[in-house]
Parts: sequence; structure tokens; C-alpha cells
Amino acid sequence: MAYIDGYVSPVPKANRDAYRREAEKIAPLFKECGALKVVETWGDDVPKGKSTDFYMAVKAGEDENVVFSWIVWPDKATRDAGMAKAMADPRMQPGPNPVFDGKRMIFGGFEVLLEA
Repeated sequence: MAYIDGYVSPVPKANRDAYRREAEKIAPLFKECGALKVVETWGDDVPKGKSTDFYMAVKAGEDENVVFSWIVWPDKATRDAGMAKAMADPRMQPGPNPVFDGKRMIFGGFEVLLEA
């Protein structure tokens, strides 16, 4: 069964286009490393909560939006090998002007329980 890597990141609203360009460059790398699909989304209808929400999870400021992303892998073994290969690739190294604060990104690997 498929394995999913999920991410939530704070991105300055002014960097939307720059983030998309970076994502367009990195997505093929993950595909080269065995990913089946890479999805990047820009928060459009993300409510702010009283106790918790996506913004609080990544300490997003008023000038930032949240990005919710995921990578679909065929299985965990492919993900483990592919992620190690991707992280070692020079294309994954941040440039001199990163488009978002990766220290506030939250991420994790997930087993698929249901796919309908």
C-alpha cells in the first residue's frame, strides 16, 4: 500500500510565486527518487481556530499563509530510500534567499489506512 509524506509550512504571502517555482524545481527530484505524485497546495479556506489550527501549528505570522503538501510513494521502503537520496541531492539545499522558514515546517510519514 502507498506511503505518504505530509507537510505544513508557513510561507510569506508575497512569496507565493517564488514558492511555486521552487516546488516546480523540486517535484521532479522526488519523482526521480521513486515518488508517484507530489502535491503542493496554497491555503485558500483555512479557518483560524481558538485552540489550534494550521497557522498556529507552524507559528505563521499575519503576512504568511500555510502550504499543505504531500508526496505519494508506492511503499515505505521506496520512501525511505527515495527520501535519503533526495535529501543528499544538491538541489535540496536551501539557496541564499529561502522562500519560507523551513524550521517551522511540520512533517511526517503516514501509512494509508483508507483510500476510497
